[in-house]
Amino acid sequence: MTSNEFVEAIAIDGPAASGKTTVGQMLADRLGYLLLDTGSMYRAVTWAVLRGGVSPADERAVTELAKTIQLDIEPPGNVGDGRLYTVLVDGHDVTWQIRSSEVDVNVSQVSAFKGVRHELVKRQRAIADRGSVVVVGRDIGTVVLPDAPLKLYIVASPEERARRRWAETMDRTGDASYDRILDDMIRRDQYDGHREHSPMRPADDSIIIDTTDRQPESVVSSILALDYFKKREAPGQ
Repeated sequence: MTSNEFVEAIAIDGPAASGKTTVGQMLADRLGYLLLDTGSMYRAVTWAVLRGGVSPADERAVTELAKTIQLDIEPPGNVGDGRLYTVLVDGHDVTWQIRSSEVDVNVSQVSAFKGVRHELVKRQRAIADRGSVVVVGRDIGTVVLPDAPLKLYIVASPEERARRRWAETMDRTGDASYDRILDDMIRRDQYDGHREHSPMRPADDSIIIDTTDRQPESVVSSILALDYFKKREAPGQ
């Protein structure tokens, strides 16, 4: 991997509901870039595992499924249901199904398997290699795109993140437990931060941004004010 291989890719990492996907989408829109939410890919595999009756603890079966399913992420189109993108598994729209509580509970285990990560990282790098892309996930700056010229790590307090996920679920289904979501959030943070393969952590050269009590527009404005973008716009760059 050369230092210029992903020169047009921006890496954004952070825990669940930190605002990284919303910020990533807005940043991609402002730049005219593609948004690649890698977390949705792991969720899609988890959904396929559960739907297919495969045990999320069966590493070999889960890894084989990850290798064989057709998985696509497309722009949202004109659906009008608040989605940031459309997730297709074997041609079926599963954009909201992958946000179920059952997927929430199992996605950390599925995404921790080395074979699953190896397969999806290959797919993620292939997309990033096209250039002009904002890649959002939990190991983008450390594993997927370690040479990305701009790495952001988006954080927020667990309570704020649980409130956001609760509000999102209530809007969609009308039924959600804040306390359960908060407990799941804390559990997943612990699991993802200490897993053996690609643990969630900021890269050494990441810029850490706290979105607690901040609107996404404010966060994106502060990102676009970074020296990275000033240098890109400078004459002769």
